[in-house]
Amino acid sequence: MHGHQKRHRHGHGHGSPHGADKTVILLGNPNVGKSVIFGLLTGRYVTVSNYPGTTVEVMGGTVMIQGEKVFIIDTPGMNSLIPNSEDERVSRDIILNEKAHTVIQVADAKNLRRALFISLQLAEAGVPFVLDLNMNDEAASRGIRINREKLSVLLGIPVVETIATQRKGIRDLKQNFLSRIESTQTVHYGAMIENSLKAIQQLLPETNITRRFLALMLVSGDKSLNEFLLSTPEGKNLDKIEAIVADTQKHLSKSAGFLISQKRYEEVDAVIDAVMEKDEEKDNELKTKLGRMLMHPVWGILPVVLVMYLTYLVVGVFGAGICVDFLESTVFGEWINPFFSWLVGFIPVPLIQEFFIGDYGIITMALTYAIAIVLPIVGFFFIIFGLLEDSGYLPRLAIMVNRIFKVMGLNGKAILPMILGLGCDTMATMTARILPGKKERIIVTLLLALAIPCSAQLGVIFGTTSAISGTATLIWLGVIIFVIFTVGFLSSKIIPGDKSDFILEIPPLRVPKISNIIIKTLARLHWYLKEAVPLFVIGTVILFILYKTGGLKILEDLASPLVVNLLQLPREAAEGFIMGFLRRDFAIVLLAANSGLTPVQSLVGVVTITLFVPCVANLFIMIKERGWKTALLITLFIFAFAFAFGGLFNLVIRALGVTL
Repeated sequence: MHGHQKRHRHGHGHGSPHGADKTVILLGNPNVGKSVIFGLLTGRYVTVSNYPGTTVEVMGGTVMIQGEKVFIIDTPGMNSLIPNSEDERVSRDIILNEKAHTVIQVADAKNLRRALFISLQLAEAGVPFVLDLNMNDEAASRGIRINREKLSVLLGIPVVETIATQRKGIRDLKQNFLSRIESTQTVHYGAMIENSLKAIQQLLPETNITRRFLALMLVSGDKSLNEFLLSTPEGKNLDKIEAIVADTQKHLSKSAGFLISQKRYEEVDAVIDAVMEKDEEKDNELKTKLGRMLMHPVWGILPVVLVMYLTYLVVGVFGAGICVDFLESTVFGEWINPFFSWLVGFIPVPLIQEFFIGDYGIITMALTYAIAIVLPIVGFFFIIFGLLEDSGYLPRLAIMVNRIFKVMGLNGKAILPMILGLGCDTMATMTARILPGKKERIIVTLLLALAIPCSAQLGVIFGTTSAISGTATLIWLGVIIFVIFTVGFLSSKIIPGDKSDFILEIPPLRVPKISNIIIKTLARLHWYLKEAVPLFVIGTVILFILYKTGGLKILEDLASPLVVNLLQLPREAAEGFIMGFLRRDFAIVLLAANSGLTPVQSLVGVVTITLFVPCVANLFIMIKERGWKTALLITLFIFAFAFAFGGLFNLVIRALGVTL
């Protein structure tokens, strides 16, 4: 690296817009213990909000440090300041837009290479920062020793060591918390790129980061900056900038972004050689071999199947079955709902009574659904997700299923929302946030709403098809898999947007820390209670109004011609489709209760209802996550597709003379 001097900024820096004296940003790669450090610094006094214009949650909290009120922002995990996902873009935008006093970069001490890649970018951005080498105990157990003092000299900024799960080093971190020291590290990228950088810098606005780093991001092909630039007076220069970038690329043998990253890694590797020693004998060969086996195209299949099956058992069977049954039948059915029925009985207005405890009541439907039915599923999924995340298996799982999901224009990260969808499509839609691009999130939202049955519906479906025959169950399964891959493939061609690169840093395997999992699970449950529960209430209020005004009966009458003429089902089956909007398993139950149906009619009904519109809770989550226009288009498509495909399936199965 070039230039090892450092410069200090004096004074108090910029005031915080959050009512504090200063703003400090926590930043780092995923799974480096950043959330644990944030929790230790701020305690429980935190605020959670969506970052403007996104669905990404950002946490912030206020703490007194060195006699000053400091607002700490915990950013989503990132691997680069040049974003490859919405999470990374939010983290980059926080650095760009927030007038931070300093940045605390939290690093995994045993993954120094990926941490220093960000450190170098922060240095180039002219951001004052402190490097925190966390998980120092895990690094030591692998025989990794880092010369902290030498690293501090080379980077020109304070470097501290912590073991957050044991609260070690936190005092040292606080002592350096308000350091406002910029590193002057720079990298020379060759004459062609350097000349382009100089030309572009003259066309850029003054921001919280250096013009040189803005230029580097643009030359690297970062289109996400265009919106920001257009909001400044210098936005008029965007065409000139793009012309310079295009001309530069013509004279390079490889993409500018690749060459810039390659040069940065060369500099990072030089620093690592200077500050890090590794005792190879201490390195755990068993974990290394196991980590490779989990990604092997053959040997890695069994662990994937086991993880998916165990996730389904824990989330789908135990969470969505045993726990939901207890909470719904006993806690709410025998205790909470009867108590509120007695309490509301004192209100002498029947309409108000029904509003709270009727079939579409706030307590009997909204809260029962949100707390008794969805919360257990969500809670156990967050625990499983935390275990996979903390153990280092999550990226390996994504790599194993990536080839399959590429057919649908997705990458391996989509496996997790799909698994959760078998427990609850509503929460699976929310967890689609982990996918890097908007296009992938829309495709997964569509597939979840269309063809992934939740656990409650899945149990009723298997019960119904098994009562017909084993052949009926296999036909249903084959049809749904066919629909998932066909619709996924076609939607990847139709939905606009570029496919995101599938880039994953593979961390070493480790034994999960229970404290990490508890902290993350509680934070995610808090997010669910704050964000999702109000949507259940809103949806229930709308259904109550439709019910009292006769709107539900009108919808049933409108659906009847399609049910009778297209699907060749009795008119009474239309009720099942309408009720499926309230709870997806209700539709199958009502269909199965119709004893006059033939085996073929039952199978046609089950297939069509499986593909029918999502439940009301899922609809409102889609509106929140994807926006009302996208949610409306998805719902209209599903409505048309379900009946069209159901009618076609009815014709084909009858024409083939399939006996069930």
